[in-house]
Amino acid sequence: MSAKLKTVTLGCKVNQYETEFVREGLARVGYADAAPGELADLCIVNTCTVTNEGDSKSRQVIRRLARDNPHSRIVVMGCYATRAPEDVEKLPNVVEVVTDKRELPDLLARFGVIDIPTGISRFGNRRRAYVKVQDGCLLRCSYCVIPQVRPQMTSRPVAEILAEVRRLVNNGYREIVLTGVHLGHYGVDWNANKPKSEWTRLADLVRLIIECAGEFRVRLSSIEATEVTRELLEIMADNPHRVCPHLHICMQSGSDAVLRRMKRRWGVKRFLDRCRLAKEMLDTPALTTDAIVGFPGETPADFAATCDVAREVGFSKMHIFPFSARRGTPAASMDGRVPKSVASQRREQLQELEAGLRSDYFDSLVGRRLEVLVEETLVDEEGAGPPMIAKGTACRYVPVQMVRPAADESRIADGNLLGVNILRQSDGCLVGSATRE
Repeated sequence: MSAKLKTVTLGCKVNQYETEFVREGLARVGYADAAPGELADLCIVNTCTVTNEGDSKSRQVIRRLARDNPHSRIVVMGCYATRAPEDVEKLPNVVEVVTDKRELPDLLARFGVIDIPTGISRFGNRRRAYVKVQDGCLLRCSYCVIPQVRPQMTSRPVAEILAEVRRLVNNGYREIVLTGVHLGHYGVDWNANKPKSEWTRLADLVRLIIECAGEFRVRLSSIEATEVTRELLEIMADNPHRVCPHLHICMQSGSDAVLRRMKRRWGVKRFLDRCRLAKEMLDTPALTTDAIVGFPGETPADFAATCDVAREVGFSKMHIFPFSARRGTPAASMDGRVPKSVASQRREQLQELEAGLRSDYFDSLVGRRLEVLVEETLVDEEGAGPPMIAKGTACRYVPVQMVRPAADESRIADGNLLGVNILRQSDGCLVGSATRE
């Protein structure tokens, strides 16, 4: 009987990728995922420390796994494990704390894995696969603890990434999401001592990936405004069916004063310039972002400026976070702390604005034909069939429900890419009918 494994991942896409890497390695020595309700012999917890809530959830998950799997061994990795290993190792059933993700091959070796994988070939039950291409961050944003726990800038070899993409596509994944701790710095560690003509950048990697054979599309995860280059946008514009017209450009604030205290690398004008360039060069792109409300010293005028920028860009989605003071960061000791009640109120106000902007963007897509990745099909148990037959995500990162009639329902299967004529928006998603091509 094979040993049973449970994994829990908190936080970002990079963490999710690294969990899959460990799972794939452990499968080579007989570990199989425990079924629901089945006791696990080994638990892997991949933690997050971006916010105080991330720390708390990480501890809660470990305690719950120990309670539900009393005889299990628990291995903890991730950013919270790196930041507070002494706290983590005191938690129940924890037998090992991995403080550096570069040690994951060594971890697998300690579990008897001889043939250490160089990447992944599957991504659990998901229909899209994340591919980590880069690790580490050299920036020093005043609110962020991540450069302290992932300080080593490393880019994966191009050949290794391309081989991984081909494996995933061959195994049926039709969307490849490129991710990294600082995705736009892909290749920076190699380029330092080379002439500019020999640099390898994110745009170069994307160009090579889209040349791989097979039916699939590429999506970029979070990127900084300064890294939305004309070269990258040209590749996206020239390959609209291969590279999703979607950019998640980190804003954090629309106030120059707040951005300076955050130690961000640009002001509002430059951010808006890059967003305008993306909208000029791409066909109705989805622009999404992150925003922090309640940063120390944030005035009503600063918050109003953030709302103004959101309106001007027309974000289709915003991840909105109240400021979380992280011990050891400059922002944690800044004056001008905004009361939690005020930060919560601003978050609600920005969420309300976001809902309106999202609805406006959805309206702009009605009547369009969008490429949708089918992620869930509905079973017709009684023969009549439900009016809605599938759900998925469009190239422009919006949820889509597919309804009857459909031109060719045989193609509406989990994991397929298909064209959908958008008919209307309803209850926070788009509704459409599949086309023949």
